[in-house]
Order: sequence, then structure tokens, then C-alpha cells
Amino acid sequence: QVTLVESGGGLVQAGDSLKLTCSVSSRTFNSYAIAWFRQAPGKEREFVAAVGRGSSTTDYADSVKGRSAISRDYAKDTVDLQMNNLKTQDTGIYYCARTRRTLMNRNPELYDVWGQGTQVTVSS
Repeated sequence: QVTLVESGGGLVQAGDSLKLTCSVSSRTFNSYAIAWFRQAPGKEREFVAAVGRGSSTTDYADSVKGRSAISRDYAKDTVDLQMNNLKTQDTGIYYCARTRRTLMNRNPELYDVWGQGTQVTVSS
């Protein structure tokens, strides 16, 4: 079974940085695309970033493009999301997820395994 566990969230001030980590337990770690989504209270889950099979392809939502970086750590079987210059709009529960699709996508409905989420709160 594939298990995803997020960590690294917390309470920070606007302009600070956080590194979120998605720990992946899988026999085929590099066979799946992994994405980060977030959900604020009362809002729909939204795409944040994704890394394709391997680590050569990435995708970022416009809201975080230029200040976020997603990467795979092959030694630790993790997918990290480095977020810099955090904004209050970044507040939410962050989830990592796995898709079986060949290509990365931004639709949460196409991801079949999810972590429990980690809370990120950005104060002004």
C-alpha cells in the first residue's frame, strides 16, 4: 500500500519560509507523479505544485510560481515543497497526493492517495 505523510507546517509570519515534506511509502516511489494541494476553510481544494515521474518535470500554480520549489529527495523517499515569501493567502491545510496518471495534472479528482494534511498558517 502507498502511504503519504505530510510534515513541516506551522505558524509563520508573512514573508517567512517553510519547507513541507511528503514522506512516501511505496515500492515504486519514482513511478508516480506527486502533487501538493491546499484547502482553506470554506474553499475548494486547490492545486499548488506537482513533480512528475522522476524529478525533471514540475508544475506550479500561478499563486506560488516564482517563490516555491518542489523536489524529490531520493535518499529519503520524500517530496519537498519549499515555500518562500509566504503570504496570508497561503494559509490552509496542505496535502500531498499521488496520481496514477501518466502525466501530471492539476485536478484533485485524479489523485487517488492522499496524506492527512499539515496546517500552514501565515499571519500578517
